[in-house]
Amino acid sequence: MTRRPLAVAVVALALGLPAVAGLGSAATAAPDDAAAPAYSQTKHLDRTITVQGQEIEIDSRDMTVTVDRTTELRGRERVNIAWTGAHPTGGRASNPFGEQGLQQEYPVVILQCRGVDDASLPVDQQLSPETCWTSSRVQRTQLVDDTEAVWRHDKHASDAQRAQKFGLDPIPAECEDVSTFSTHITPFRAANGTVYAGCTAATMPPEAAVGAAFPPAEMAAYTDLEGNGHVKFEVRSDIENESLGCNDKVACSIVVIPIQGISCIDEDPACSRGGQFEPGSSNFANQGVDLTASPLMWWAQSNWRNRFSVPISFGLPPDACTVLDSRAPTGFYGSELMAQASLQWSPSYCLDKKRFKFQHNKMADAAGFALAENGGGAAAFVSGEHTVKGTDPMAYAPTAVTGFSIGYVIDRPGNVGEFTDLKLNARLLAKLMTQSYLGSEMGRAHPGMSTNPVSINLDPEFQRLNPGLDTTSREAAATLLSLSESSDVIEALTAYIAQDEDAMAWVDGKADPWGMSVNPSYKKITLPTAEWPLLDDFVPTSLDECHQQNPTPYFTQLAAPVNSMRKIAEAILDAWPNVQTKCDRATTTDPWKIGRVDRQGVGTRFMLGVVSMGDAQRLGLDEAKLATRRAFVGPTDSGIVKALRLAEPSKSGDEPFTLDMADMVRADAYPGTMIVYTAARTANLPQEDADKVQQFIEIATTEGQRQGYGNGELPPGFVPISKSGVTAPLWKQARAVATAIGEQKGVTLSETGTGTGTGTSDSSGDGSGVGSGVGTGGGLGPGSVTTVDGPDESAGQGQGKGEGKGGAGKNADKGADKDVEPEAVAMPPTAAVSSPVADRLLPLLLLVAIAGAVAANIGRLRRLRRGPR
Repeated sequence: MTRRPLAVAVVALALGLPAVAGLGSAATAAPDDAAAPAYSQTKHLDRTITVQGQEIEIDSRDMTVTVDRTTELRGRERVNIAWTGAHPTGGRASNPFGEQGLQQEYPVVILQCRGVDDASLPVDQQLSPETCWTSSRVQRTQLVDDTEAVWRHDKHASDAQRAQKFGLDPIPAECEDVSTFSTHITPFRAANGTVYAGCTAATMPPEAAVGAAFPPAEMAAYTDLEGNGHVKFEVRSDIENESLGCNDKVACSIVVIPIQGISCIDEDPACSRGGQFEPGSSNFANQGVDLTASPLMWWAQSNWRNRFSVPISFGLPPDACTVLDSRAPTGFYGSELMAQASLQWSPSYCLDKKRFKFQHNKMADAAGFALAENGGGAAAFVSGEHTVKGTDPMAYAPTAVTGFSIGYVIDRPGNVGEFTDLKLNARLLAKLMTQSYLGSEMGRAHPGMSTNPVSINLDPEFQRLNPGLDTTSREAAATLLSLSESSDVIEALTAYIAQDEDAMAWVDGKADPWGMSVNPSYKKITLPTAEWPLLDDFVPTSLDECHQQNPTPYFTQLAAPVNSMRKIAEAILDAWPNVQTKCDRATTTDPWKIGRVDRQGVGTRFMLGVVSMGDAQRLGLDEAKLATRRAFVGPTDSGIVKALRLAEPSKSGDEPFTLDMADMVRADAYPGTMIVYTAARTANLPQEDADKVQQFIEIATTEGQRQGYGNGELPPGFVPISKSGVTAPLWKQARAVATAIGEQKGVTLSETGTGTGTGTSDSSGDGSGVGSGVGTGGGLGPGSVTTVDGPDESAGQGQGKGEGKGGAGKNADKGADKDVEPEAVAMPPTAAVSSPVADRLLPLLLLVAIAGAVAANIGRLRRLRRGPR
């Protein structure tokens, strides 16, 4: 730590930095360009001190601030803030958030404040230091000896602001003021009018309490030697911070305050200091800094006058429809991949009385499908085909193109910023999912794993793909935070592992080239699977009293899956692993308890999790690139479009498209691409619900595909579906299925499994009837992407009667080539199927058994060559 001589600073800056007049340009609205920031403003900044009665300018610069998004924001969303021309930071803190970022010099303070900078508004709608949120009392109250009270010498402050006591009059007793000291208090004025003194922890708003639900969001951000900086700043609505009170009706601002240093009205030595740390240096030891250049002085007029005030607005809250629409909701159940789209779509339904009150209830895909099939819900959101267990036919309308990704937060060594180019392959994901990293030395005694790396960042395979990261072992880096319940996302993720030969050879027991072996508990696990099991029951032996009192399977504590991808995304946002290994107790006589570990500190973060692309985009999370045949591909539009080019429609036209994982990898498409469908019954769905589902699909696949952040628009993390281009087949099937759901003319299977049916195609000869309904023949289904105006009326008109027990599923009446078997997953429970033709041929087959066997095998070979249908 070195103190920069003031005389040198004065001479150098006075001679080398020209004085520039003016207060800077006005804030400008960004042009209508996706690449342009929503806010951009340039201001002239300066600092003066007084030497021998003369005012000398010691710093002069032009600073520009840009913000990428300012409207229709949602709570916990992160916006990108960048700047150029600021004073370089000295004594960089290891953590810029809240109280942890205060031991720096010349940072850029970023706050969220209620109100806007508009003098024409009523006072209670204007922002001020009193409406700006901070999470600690030291950011609001200074109580120091008069010799260190630099704000009392601020050239730009009023006489009242330079007084010995300022902020509250009288100062409350709970502030424990010292009469001989200088005191400045910046109380916080809450949205409900309550004034919090902010001079002690007890006089702060409830959201600032120790152990609050959300970590600090305000920042003292670092500026590099060139004067540049960039952060992702998290905004909060009144859902996360009721006292701050920002919502769709209450205007708020992001306030960017460059700490320029106090301009001194006199020759006070403390005020005139230039800082103790050289630009670009670090202060990880949290040594003291010069108060005149500290972020503690964000409210001082020399700094506050230079603020960049960025007006922001919030979208409707998640409960807007509950509050604004008294009608009963119509529930759609299932895939969490739709969460961000549903958040923006819901108001466009409930606020239009010609539409219905749409409600998305997030749950496991299979559970949602079961509710839609059994009448518990109007429709389901799913990303793959699910087995129909009842008698009513189900159809799938493509509604959204999105997917999963591996979200992460990883810091580069030396606290030089976040790592943003993570590469993963299928085997690395298999290692994480199978709990094959040791986590700590506690896992070393696990049979068959003693030589495995403690965490993924120590794995040579990972290091080869991601060089230059630290080698500090962490329990959080030994696991991938994932889902605890069944999900089509887990099915897709494990399908990515299953298609990779090296990954599956490793899962089956072959060590990787560096000697790492699979956790024996997961050896030869069958993949893909929709639900990941917790199979490891290893309990390490320990002399530690806490672990002796809480003997728990260690690797299950490391994995600690959760029931929501949103929870995973927020855990990554907060750098708060869900690892359950922290020993704690209230007093020395209480029993030990094991719970969640602490949040990771900035500079040492390393955490990965399975997230939805929508959540990752909303919260500004980094997303890993996954290995394909020739590249590493991230969740970009181009990578997803490559995947969509491979999507094959079903033969019926109302079932999910085939999106084969191995094909996507071979084509260098993004492996996490998924299509979300609205699945609903095409028979026996109450007509009122059928009309609503039809309306939903038609609206969702038209105006719902317009990209944006407003009500009814498609948020980031989704690729729009349109009636032209690569997504045209999806659009065509969606429209056809919507019509079929509205008409409710689907064929219902017989609950008894007996009856007659019609509907064989001309090419099939005799058909086999199933159930008690009448089939439509062998033509294209209602969602056909080949004929979207309806099935070919000439197809499937051949007459045929089938007698016998059993049902063969909804496609059995198509009368296709006998060598083509229907897909097993589309069938109801297995039952026998008979045919009159087969009855007549049976005596002949008994006489020529050998010839019949040969013919059967030839048929089987034909089926194998043609593949499943």
